[in-house]
Amino acid sequence: MRHVSSLAVLALFAAGAPAIAVTASAAAPSIQPFNQAAFDAAQKADKPILVWVHAPWCPVCREQAKTIARVTAEPAYRDMQVFRIDYDTQKPLWQKFGATMQSTVIAFHGKRETARIAHETDDGKVAAVIRSAIA
Repeated sequence: MRHVSSLAVLALFAAGAPAIAVTASAAAPSIQPFNQAAFDAAQKADKPILVWVHAPWCPVCREQAKTIARVTAEPAYRDMQVFRIDYDTQKPLWQKFGATMQSTVIAFHGKRETARIAHETDDGKVAAVIRSAIA
């Protein structure tokens, strides 16, 4: 059986492969399609949450995917919920979050938005947004 690295799986996901759980380690959260009930439950439970407005054709999103996978693989993020909103098919949903473009990453701790960034590939800047959810 051929071993496929988590980054290879993430690259397939970022390229528009069907929704799959993507983890860099057993403890890392999966990136899941946005689900309002799960998002509400995570907010009510005061969990760290990441909402990512993603487009499969977006090169910025592909770069962000690498940072999201790397940072959320850290043990401190085992309880983080990561939700992906499809830019092409879920316009009302990403507009509800105040996003104006694909490659928007929004962090929450419970109901409080902690940071956001759009159209940014700088690993340190994207990582800072993700880390703000547990700070």
